[in-house]
Amino acid sequence: MDISTMRSIATVASLICFLGIWFWAFRRRNKDRFEEAAQLPFIED
Repeated sequence: MDISTMRSIATVASLICFLGIWFWAFRRRNKDRFEEAAQLPFIED
């Protein structure tokens, strides 16, 4: 295996990880949890 093949594999693996995280972050099921977390800095104790 040469360096070009290893770079290609790393690029594809990175893209798959990015798409997986993107899909998880934008799922409708997580929307309420993320909106609640976004308001945490504004909540007064």
